[in-house]
Amino acid sequence: MIKYTLDTPIGKLSRINERYLKKFHKLGLTTVRDLLYHFPHRYDDYSKIVPINALKFDEVATIQGLVQKIDNIRTFKRRMSLTEAIISDNTGSVKVIWFNQPYLIKNIFPGKSISLSGKYLLGPKGPYISNPSYELLIIGKFMTHTAGIIPVYPATIGLGSRFLRYYIKLALIASDQIKEFIPYDILRKQKLPEIKTALINIHFPKNMKFAEEAKKRFAFEELFLLQLFVLKQKISLQKEIAFKVVFDKNLIQKFVNKLPFRLTNAQRKSAWEIIRDMEKNKPMNRLLQGDVGSGKTVVAAMAALETAKTGFQIAFLAPTEILAQQHFKEINKLLNGFNLHIGLLTSAENKVEDETIKRNDFIEKVKNGKLNIVIGTHALIQKNIKFKNLALVIVDEQHRFGVEQRAMLLGRSKQIPHLLSMTATPIPRTLTLTIYGDLDISLLDEMPEGRQKIITKIVPPEQRKQAYEFIRREVKNGRQVFVICPRIEASTSPSTTPLDSTRGGLGADGQLEIDHRKLIWSEVKAVKEEYEKLTMDIFPDLKISMLHGKIKAKEKEKIMTDFKDKKTDVLVSTSVIEVGIDIPNTTVMMIEGADRFGLAQLHQFRGRVGRGKHQSYCFLFSTSGETTHRLRALVKCDNGFELAEKDLEIRGPGQFYGIKQSGIPDLAMNSLKDLIFVKSTRQEAVELLKKDPELLKYPLLSEKLSQFKKTIHLE
Repeated sequence: MIKYTLDTPIGKLSRINERYLKKFHKLGLTTVRDLLYHFPHRYDDYSKIVPINALKFDEVATIQGLVQKIDNIRTFKRRMSLTEAIISDNTGSVKVIWFNQPYLIKNIFPGKSISLSGKYLLGPKGPYISNPSYELLIIGKFMTHTAGIIPVYPATIGLGSRFLRYYIKLALIASDQIKEFIPYDILRKQKLPEIKTALINIHFPKNMKFAEEAKKRFAFEELFLLQLFVLKQKISLQKEIAFKVVFDKNLIQKFVNKLPFRLTNAQRKSAWEIIRDMEKNKPMNRLLQGDVGSGKTVVAAMAALETAKTGFQIAFLAPTEILAQQHFKEINKLLNGFNLHIGLLTSAENKVEDETIKRNDFIEKVKNGKLNIVIGTHALIQKNIKFKNLALVIVDEQHRFGVEQRAMLLGRSKQIPHLLSMTATPIPRTLTLTIYGDLDISLLDEMPEGRQKIITKIVPPEQRKQAYEFIRREVKNGRQVFVICPRIEASTSPSTTPLDSTRGGLGADGQLEIDHRKLIWSEVKAVKEEYEKLTMDIFPDLKISMLHGKIKAKEKEKIMTDFKDKKTDVLVSTSVIEVGIDIPNTTVMMIEGADRFGLAQLHQFRGRVGRGKHQSYCFLFSTSGETTHRLRALVKCDNGFELAEKDLEIRGPGQFYGIKQSGIPDLAMNSLKDLIFVKSTRQEAVELLKKDPELLKYPLLSEKLSQFKKTIHLE
């Protein structure tokens, strides 16, 4: 038998021509190692062989018998090729039909013993087994496709599970070369199989118990590496030196006394945690997470004030120009009277206080330390932006910035600056323990006084007219309205949908590549269509404006300013207003195609209203007319932390914050729903790093972790 190595290219395996090689590459499979780690996404249970006379309609079963006859039949009416066979055992005979597989007649002959697994159905011409898996019975040959627990793999056109099973079985010869890297005492404690056993059992298990044990082992392995990765990052950061920001009690007291409202206890606690962190000469790496409207900006302003008055600079990053402008106005207002110089830098403008200055002059002021706080978008990350003494980086909606981009900012200072990340989307506990495991967490889990509960209603198609009338009455009473257009999602289905224009070609990994320019234009089109419908048909008597990704920055600012100044009644927008927009006079959030959004994002939208003294409403317009789990959950619950857990449960971790693109393998991703499993894995990682922070006693684990780091990219 040919001996393969883990690095043997798939093209070197027997009977693989150029056409098949391309199909393997589409699945991201290039080596024998890739084949071994191409895990099944489900299993078919063909373990029970039944006699033909015991077959039951609509059930999947395995039979074994003799091929009596086999023929190809052409059906001209449906333009389909049928392969029909008669199989018999000592209890009776049964018809078998395969669809559009005429080549089978070259493999299956009368007089041969055969094993078949498929569904037994009742058709117009009598009972038959439909499209079964098959294999010829040969003495001494182990069955792969029709007996026992059969793996079903992620596949592509022309390269199905049957073909993959054959080559994965070949690849298992090389599994002896894989060395166990998880310490044996951890495997014993967690009751996990060793790696070679797990590889055999995840592909060809004798029973489902073995399959589940193997899946658990690989889920643990992936999560364990992820935990080691984030915990080692945390340990590494603590070796760096940061600027010490001196706590000035009188300064903070003065700031708090000037506020037109009382701080919540959660705000006080979070501010104190941040201030204590910045007093140390180790870099802070803290995430401030709180529900929509819980007052994160005020807490950030306190940290910025303390830092600026100690003599250092602050960079405040926002994901959009609209949000950067809003933070600029808000921070200026909060820190008015403290004699600070605050600048705004986006791709379109450079402002200090209320004055627009030349970009070169702005850059010079940052470099010379004449600007205490610089608020901006990605423009702040440009190479020509240099700070004199950057001590604090505040990043709003931190998951929207890549690790590399944050690192660029953190590297602009003589010493590592403190990092305060903020998010309005509460993070489920399992993600806090893994993806964000290197961050310390501050929670704003209570709302400021006076925040009203927003009335949320699902609006099916037949109730739209009443909802529109209600909205008109709100506007006539002096209120304003946000309208969110349906999220445009790229279709991954080969069937034709209205969204097919957003699809690109197949990428190197065999996945559909999305043309993001087309995606943006599709969203622009959706906004324009909604705008025209509302302007022409629904609210011809109201003043309506629209906002989307193709509008220039200056025009966007004017649209938002006009809306804030009540010059327009209704603002039709894409999800650009999801984050941070604060217009207290808006009392209605109307979401078209609400069933296309996740719970966390819907909750974000809802949080854009209810900021003033008037009762506010959120209308969820369902395009399909269906009331989904998400929509019902949103109506029942207004706690963002609860909704985040439900979102994780309903949609899965891959949809959360877009971490599907993180490089985290599927088994680990699915395990992020299991809090007990995640805690157990984390504990093992913590204990191991306590004993051996550099993993010097575990060279194989250290090597595996280095490989893992190359594939992971957490946002």
